Amino acid sequence: MFRGSLPALITPFTNGSVDEKAFQDFVQWQINEGSHGVVPCGTTGESPTLSHDEDMRVTKLCVEVANGKVPVIAGTGSNSTEEAIALTQGAKASGADAALIVTPYYNKPSQEGLYQHFKAIHDAVEIPIVIYNIPGRSIVDMSVETMARLAELPNIVGVKDATADLARPAKTRRVIGDDFAQLSGEDATAVPFLAQGGHGCISVTANVAPALCAQVQDAWQARDFDRVDELNQRLMPLHEAMFMEPSPGGAKYALSLLGHCEDRLRLPMISISETCRVAVRNAMVHAGLLN
Repeated sequence: MFRGSLPALITPFTNGSVDEKAFQDFVQWQINEGSHGVVPCGTTGESPTLSHDEDMRVTKLCVEVANGKVPVIAGTGSNSTEEAIALTQGAKASGADAALIVTPYYNKPSQEGLYQHFKAIHDAVEIPIVIYNIPGRSIVDMSVETMARLAELPNIVGVKDATADLARPAKTRRVIGDDFAQLSGEDATAVPFLAQGGHGCISVTANVAPALCAQVQDAWQARDFDRVDELNQRLMPLHEAMFMEPSPGGAKYALSLLGHCEDRLRLPMISISETCRVAVRNAMVHAGLLN
């Protein structure tokens, strides 16, 4: 089962191209800091602006560094089923351990359409699949009932739940069972998500504070709830700052302060405002990441 802190990795750019060395150094840092897995080519990795070749290259670079030390869950979603199949085949060929597949955006499929989309990918590529349910970006919300149908397929193994509905993990656990990996997609509610039956978090904040985010998950597993509370309070301003403006602007600015990448995004994403920069810096100081 996938569990713990799994950063949704940023993709560093320089001179308009993927900065491959910076990316691989960043993945190694994440592993060294205790992250329990890594997730390239998701929303935080600016996947909508990566070409297919870049997408597959970034996944391959990530797999090379991870080298079996932690699982790689590669983002391979699309609102075209055929395109999602092709990206998932590429992730498997690169050696990824699983695919993170977002619910089709813009098209607004029905629940049956969602089921058939994921089943088609499942049947075409033999790789564990984590459903990415994020109604705020994709407009559609996969129901617990549809997810339960999909969970009957052997390679549908979990969900990244970015609904911010804290009743959802308990309902999902009741219907599907505890072997279905439930990973939060909302940093600010990651701890209560665990309390409702979750297993971890695919995190934006973990880009910037990988050790602290991993320690939250480790402390939860050890049932050291005082430590969980202490770490959560340290991280909460950073969680909030990461989403003051569209992600991954906050994460890239924070990582530029730590020397891991340039503060560059691809249009239509842009760097954050000065007001947001002040909030990010202050949150990093609060978390003990900057002096």
